[in-house]
Amino acid sequence: MRPGVRVGIDVGTVRIGVARSDFHGMLATPVETVPRDKGAADLTRIAAIVTELDAVEVVVGLPLALSGRHTASTEDAVTFAETLAATVAVPVRLVDERLSTVSAQAALRSVGRSTRTQRPVVDQVAATIILQHALDTERASGKPAGTSVDLTGRP
Repeated sequence: MRPGVRVGIDVGTVRIGVARSDFHGMLATPVETVPRDKGAADLTRIAAIVTELDAVEVVVGLPLALSGRHTASTEDAVTFAETLAATVAVPVRLVDERLSTVSAQAALRSVGRSTRTQRPVVDQVAATIILQHALDTERASGKPAGTSVDLTGRP
């Protein structure tokens, strides 16, 4: 397992969930929810988090249809990841996130959070699930999860 803090991102149309790992890449934990801004405030905040945590990598969830096909959300996440990769000084990877939000909502319901009260944190929990999946995959395979965002073309 490569050492260093990783940052996990769940890109939504309204909010962006952010999570982080510990230095050893064992455990992902929620950090914050950043309001989505079609300007650059969201990217600026995420870049600041990456810098504050001295992260070595950013993992962005790639929302695919259950069939594996791309959707409008897939294109949005890829575009966001490409823009983020051009903004931060660390590698950015896209990792399959199918059902992460559903899993996050189920986890919050299981601890008694209603749909209304879970909105502010569901994106953080989804980012945590995405990042934990990437960490577990790397630990099991010895290779980083997902695909690297290549600024010269689509991953």
